[in-house]
Amino acid sequence: MPGGRLSPDDRRLIAAGLARGLGYAEIARRLSRPTSTVSREVTRNGGPGRYRAELAQAATAVRSRRRTPRPKPIEKPSGVDEYGRDPMLLTEVSDRFALLFAQFGMPRMAAAVLARLYAADSGSLTAAELVAQLRVSPATVSAAVGRLEERALIRRDRDPGTRRDRYVIDESAWYRAILAGAQVNERLAAQARHGADALGVATPAGLRLLGMGDYLERVGLDMVRSAERWRPRLDQ
Repeated sequence: MPGGRLSPDDRRLIAAGLARGLGYAEIARRLSRPTSTVSREVTRNGGPGRYRAELAQAATAVRSRRRTPRPKPIEKPSGVDEYGRDPMLLTEVSDRFALLFAQFGMPRMAAAVLARLYAADSGSLTAAELVAQLRVSPATVSAAVGRLEERALIRRDRDPGTRRDRYVIDESAWYRAILAGAQVNERLAAQARHGADALGVATPAGLRLLGMGDYLERVGLDMVRSAERWRPRLDQ
């Protein structure tokens, strides 16, 4: 429907049009949509060379599910929170998670920030709260959250009525991370195919790169399909 949300079929038609070298205006005409709709859709999902219908559809589903962060529980004067837990428990639990995240290759401070967000009942903290809890500089926190945003493990919201950013982790964090990983696979696959063409697909190096590209593309699609199959459990 013109003016409505793009459907999976619309996105497949956009991908097919880009693959044929059609311009935004021509694709929009065939969809009976404004050119700006097609332009924004392609731009927010990797650009003309990296647009993939399945990834775009999945990313749109995630954006539509974003929720306003729940307010933080207020600690009781006795030193325990509203659930009767000692504040030191937060530190102990988050430190264990941070160590595991770092062992899997995540930068140490990014791992610490991610662990703190997981251990917070609200699933969200401001930069000032992270600075106070981790006892590091604002610049250190800024660099850490930047890395986590790049991996789609957290998102940035604005505190209502303030100018403060709030960093949020919700039920779909790992789903978004899988989609981000699939997009990285697709970029690697595209570069491998380009390298194969440049070196010659009949040469040993070209064949190797061609196989690499095919493998990474198929694995990326499998990642998206698997994430989509299990995504309904996030709503339970």
